[in-house]
Amino acid sequence: MAIGDPSIAVPKSSIESVRRKRDLLEFLIGYGLILLVIWAPGPWQRRLYLAAVVWIVAASWRSFDGWQAMGLRRTNLLRSFWIIGAALVIAAAAIALAARFHTLRPDHSPIEIIQRFWGYAIWAFAQQFLLQVFFLQRLLRLLPERNLLSVSLSAGLFAFAHLPSPILTTVTFVWGFIACAIFLRYRNLPPLAIAHAIFGICLAITLPGAVTHNMRVGLGYLTYRPHHEHRFHAH
Repeated sequence: MAIGDPSIAVPKSSIESVRRKRDLLEFLIGYGLILLVIWAPGPWQRRLYLAAVVWIVAASWRSFDGWQAMGLRRTNLLRSFWIIGAALVIAAAAIALAARFHTLRPDHSPIEIIQRFWGYAIWAFAQQFLLQVFFLQRLLRLLPERNLLSVSLSAGLFAFAHLPSPILTTVTFVWGFIACAIFLRYRNLPPLAIAHAIFGICLAITLPGAVTHNMRVGLGYLTYRPHHEHRFHAH
């Protein structure tokens, strides 16, 4: 029998086993690099950030299953836009409460918010990509037919990356769980990214920097000093 004979079929179980091992390796290295970036001091943080970006992009390209699998599709897109409306309602209520309790930062007009936080909106999309595509999709393959566990683990890992901030850790676990569940229902990423940006900006303008440590996580949270409050750091 000739080598490469098409009649020789590779067992499906073997292919799935190789894919799961690759998913696990990509997952562990990717998440490990993210934690190193969060907790590394300044000089090392930039290098580790570049390493994390290169690894995640390369792993995503290697495991590319199509744009639709990534949640970039038109199917169910309009039906999933309700999450944006819900985020706006929640943000409006939070802003009203902040205004009443005098924690709202009054120097932020709508135009200033756009100018100041457009970069964060892009970062919100990147975070949702990591949560839904890089983490959740791999966990779904590693834990077949255990969607609830995959969603819970994704939310937990997302929240763990926001330690030691008690506010961001709590909020990101709740949002991570809800976002993963919604993604499994509609398989659309953009509405979740927009909602994420709304929630993040809402927290930044309604809570004092002294409370959130200016939205920092990891080592940045521990080394926060109040005189840096005027700066916004994407978590």
